[in-house]
Amino acid sequence: MEKLKSYFVDKKQQVVVFSSTAIALYGYDQGMMSLINTNQDYLKTMGIAEEDPQVGVIVSVYYLGCAVGAVIFSYLADKYGRKPALFGCLATASLGNLIMFVSGLGYSQGALIVMYLGRIVMGLGVGGVDSVVPVYSSELASDDSRGKALAQEFQSNIFGLNMAFAINLALTVSLGKTNEWAWRIPIIAMQIYPIGLLAIFERLPESPRWFIFHERHDDAAASLKYIMGEEEGKKKLDELQENAKQESGKSIGYSDMFNPKHPMFHPTLITIMGQVNQALTGYGAVSVYGPQIFELLGYDVQLSEFLTQGNFISYFILMTFAWLLVDAVGRRTVLLGGSGALVACFLLLTLFGGLAQKSGELGIPRQAVAIPGIVSLFLATGAFGIGWLATIWLIPTEIFPTTARAQGTAVSVIIWGLANFAVTLLTPILFNNLAYWLFLVFAITNTFAGVWTYFYQPETGGRTFEENQEFFDEARKEGSWRVGKVREGEFRKLPYPKPDGEEGETQPLLARVRDQM
Repeated sequence: MEKLKSYFVDKKQQVVVFSSTAIALYGYDQGMMSLINTNQDYLKTMGIAEEDPQVGVIVSVYYLGCAVGAVIFSYLADKYGRKPALFGCLATASLGNLIMFVSGLGYSQGALIVMYLGRIVMGLGVGGVDSVVPVYSSELASDDSRGKALAQEFQSNIFGLNMAFAINLALTVSLGKTNEWAWRIPIIAMQIYPIGLLAIFERLPESPRWFIFHERHDDAAASLKYIMGEEEGKKKLDELQENAKQESGKSIGYSDMFNPKHPMFHPTLITIMGQVNQALTGYGAVSVYGPQIFELLGYDVQLSEFLTQGNFISYFILMTFAWLLVDAVGRRTVLLGGSGALVACFLLLTLFGGLAQKSGELGIPRQAVAIPGIVSLFLATGAFGIGWLATIWLIPTEIFPTTARAQGTAVSVIIWGLANFAVTLLTPILFNNLAYWLFLVFAITNTFAGVWTYFYQPETGGRTFEENQEFFDEARKEGSWRVGKVREGEFRKLPYPKPDGEEGETQPLLARVRDQM
């Protein structure tokens, strides 16, 4: 019996491994471009200077591709299935990466246009991955472990970030910033992700919820049997069929989601504000322009690059706390805790950055303020990872019905793409004009994110998709979106049962953390 149970756990683990590796694509791109932007051969091939605004535009245009890709592939995921859409995402990302690699290879005229094209095409694919993978993963995870599954996948995102930056750094140190292959090899190395995933693609199950929604009940039964076993699969099939009856005839389009009178407007706005607030944390700037921040603290270029790698390694390790905590203490708690820590860290960075810039005038040893600045930045990165990285991608998969789940996640990616386009485009300009005062701006924006989350973000952990819909139904009846006013604040906390099975009492925190390990 234990062997049989282990077999079906392995099937779910296959989905987590696949989804994790797919999400690593997103992280790889973030780590890839940060050092490529300073490679002299790359800049010469593109025909631009290091201070040229087009350096930022090349980075940021990728996010516009992500926004468009999210719409295209979420539509395909609803119409043809999660798996076919994922196949298209991976193939598109692979093609875009190949176009980037060949830009200026053996020619110079038109290299910049080819690079722009490659960035956009790769963005289309990665945007599709970011919109379809969270839906696919959440639909195959159990209700009490959706957060853990997605947080583990986003820890792989940080692995991709580390891998890309490490390859970049090693080649930059060994070949130099004037070598062509110091920037081409990190680009083509990304092919290991889409090609590797496409090679194992056929072993994955299709989402049973998608089969049920399209009235393919025999296929849903077969998929559930493959994932859960015959007995548990039959129970889950009955549950999904009952839920499908309640959702039948409720086809939802993007126009409905942005109609203030439609029931889907409320979850859509929560999704939008989640991604806006994530962008306001400022971490998009830290991940792409990390070396420049360490230079601001007074370190030379190469040491700043090594410190950035150290920050990313710390980020990867601290992400373990995300999947240990997100189901144990809830989405709201990790978001609010992350906001509080980020506000404190950015205030400290403002102080230490200012002192580092004026250390000569004040007679303060530079290391005395630079080292606390490094610690503050490392802690800020960890706080973002634990609180704001995976959680914001998780919530849209939990608050929409099956008929709108893919579109809801697509809206999340669209807003993420547009917000990060703005952040990565504006960050170099802001650094040049505000210097360390930029950290004070981020402290203020994180305060806003935390306050909005406290008042309007419901706790979606530990509840079924259908139970989370009840919050929005009750909010409409109450005439208020304030979480504290809906069912006397019931959705401010997790719904864990008492030991005897009665609802109401929260399970001890240590027990919940232990269950996630």
